[in-house]
Amino acid sequence: MSVAPAPAPTAAAKRAPVPEARPKRRGRWGTEIFLLAVSLAFVAPLLLAVYASLRPYEETSEEGYFSLPKNLSFDYYRQAFTDSGMTKYFMNTLIIAVPGVLIVLFLASFTAFAVSRLKMRGGIVLVMVFTAGNLLPQQVIITPLYAVFNRIELPYWMSDSYLMYDSYWAVLAVQIGFQLGFCVFVLANFMRALPQEIIEAAIVDGAGVWTQYWRITLPLCRPALAALGTLQFTWMYNDFLWALVFINTGDKLPITSALNNLSGQFFTDYNLLAAGSVIVAAPTIIVFLLLQRHFIAGLTLGSTKG
Repeated sequence: MSVAPAPAPTAAAKRAPVPEARPKRRGRWGTEIFLLAVSLAFVAPLLLAVYASLRPYEETSEEGYFSLPKNLSFDYYRQAFTDSGMTKYFMNTLIIAVPGVLIVLFLASFTAFAVSRLKMRGGIVLVMVFTAGNLLPQQVIITPLYAVFNRIELPYWMSDSYLMYDSYWAVLAVQIGFQLGFCVFVLANFMRALPQEIIEAAIVDGAGVWTQYWRITLPLCRPALAALGTLQFTWMYNDFLWALVFINTGDKLPITSALNNLSGQFFTDYNLLAAGSVIVAAPTIIVFLLLQRHFIAGLTLGSTKG
């Protein structure tokens, strides 16, 4: 008795079943709505400042800041840049921020390399000390630092006041001292995650400590350095407290103090002040946009395995 062959599968049967798309969970919708609301809450003040800086003060005083515009112009930006002397204050800020960021990143990376890669004794304790320094409120040591800086003498080519007080060195020293601990903590944990086999192979090839640090470890830390560099530049650029305390000469003050020149004694044009605030915030936005790719890579590093 012969068995009939099974019928050949049709083309429809050969096609694999297409899984139905699962609907989005309600929790995901809630998360996206929450993140959107938080983003708008952070961006809204900046957008309002830009919007106000493009309108005449007379118009906003009569119709309110949330009314539709009748006249838009960039006159306030030109006026804010010229009346406050921002060019001079920009240079003062760069004199403090640029060397401060470079020195902090160099010292922090070198210290983190010694702690995490050279297996030095007491490395964990040293990182804990650096981290504990960030827990100290900065305002607590204003008076002691003020007294110390008034006793440290400097040559005229370093300070025209012959003291560390009323010089860029005072602000730079404080910025480096307070920011170093945070950077050491971040870079030390970052370097511990790097494969130890890379350093071992370099040692076999005869690489010294400086070569291991400068030519091998430091290039691998580029995302972390870019993220820290962006944060450090933003913090030093926006600082107002230390310059106000340790600098007495008005021509040496940073850009954050230039906005005070736009406020009158009896009347303040807040639209003009908004234009000045947008100008002051522009460099930090530009730095973030230039380092955005490395900044995001540094923040998300270690979020996945494999």
